Amino acid sequence: MYRWLRRLAILLAAVSIVVILRLTLFRPEPVPVTVHVVGTGRVEDTVVNSRAGTVKSRHRAKMSPGIAGLVAETPARKGQAVKQGQVLLRLEDSEHQAEVVLRARALDAARSAADAACINADQAAREHKRSADLFARELVSDQELEKARTQAESSAAGCIAAREEIQQADAALAMARSILSKTVISAPFAGVVLDVTTEVGEWISPSPPGVFIPPVVDLIDPEALYVEAPLDEADVARVILNLPVRITMDAFRGRSFAGTLTYASSFVETSQEQNRTLTVEAEFTEQDLPPNLLPGLSVDIEVILNARENVLRIPTYALLEGDRVLIVQEGKLKSVPVTTGLRNWEYTEILSGLAEGDRVVVSLDRMEVRAGAKATITSELER
Repeated sequence: MYRWLRRLAILLAAVSIVVILRLTLFRPEPVPVTVHVVGTGRVEDTVVNSRAGTVKSRHRAKMSPGIAGLVAETPARKGQAVKQGQVLLRLEDSEHQAEVVLRARALDAARSAADAACINADQAAREHKRSADLFARELVSDQELEKARTQAESSAAGCIAAREEIQQADAALAMARSILSKTVISAPFAGVVLDVTTEVGEWISPSPPGVFIPPVVDLIDPEALYVEAPLDEADVARVILNLPVRITMDAFRGRSFAGTLTYASSFVETSQEQNRTLTVEAEFTEQDLPPNLLPGLSVDIEVILNARENVLRIPTYALLEGDRVLIVQEGKLKSVPVTTGLRNWEYTEILSGLAEGDRVVVSLDRMEVRAGAKATITSELER
């Protein structure tokens, strides 16, 4: 009996030592955590592009002359700002100028010939009328009357033909002038010359059917900007025109630009079977855009489907699977179920489960951060 009591005492002493060591020397340290203090603010339901979009311009012209010719002048250079109507390129045009002069003189000759023919026609008509009067008084024969009538009709036809030749000569002059106008490329709108791919003295030709020849002048209007971007096919049913859009660019970090959704494609792009997308366009609603916001920049867009102001919210990355969060309560981490509303990549609306001022854990990247663990708050994020 004495031996049994001795063993029991030794066992109790060992257990006590273990308990004391766990409560003192081997007691786990509280887990340091970062928390977000629950507050109110704006929460949006958004759709974002699946791949980077691009800034583009509504006005871009890649131009080549309509006729072949020798480059005589290139007034505009790469990077130059030009006004509407300003000459960008001119071909050697002496042959075409001469053709216009020739056609103009041919038109003058046709008009003179028509005047003479029509004067003769008027004279023949008067002679025919005179012969008819004399025939009625039996002073001329049938043959003379018939001859006068034939002459009048022939002269009238000659007048009509001469006038038709005026129309032909006028059309030929218009064609010559049209060809002459093709020796000059002028700016169809005010903009910036992106490139000029020819030099004075080079021979250039328009593209023949089925053969692509690069344009010789590339002009763009940097003020008629819009954004084109692809959205995932899963968001097609949620997107409608005229929704507000937030536009961001790597070139302007920390700044966003307001826009409006103006176009959605009528079909889903299927070139990439695993990533089908819908092409949309948005226009900037801001007027004071930076001067170095240029076509070709990559962009991201957020289409704002819905938004609520002054609602309870937490960072979206604080949510755990099953719509649960960890809060710090009396020095321990506690798992709390929540009911959510609107959400995006930044914030999630909280309908129930939390109150303003609660401290939600956002440093969830460690295994020891779990419900029941003791915790100490190392930093608090702003609401």
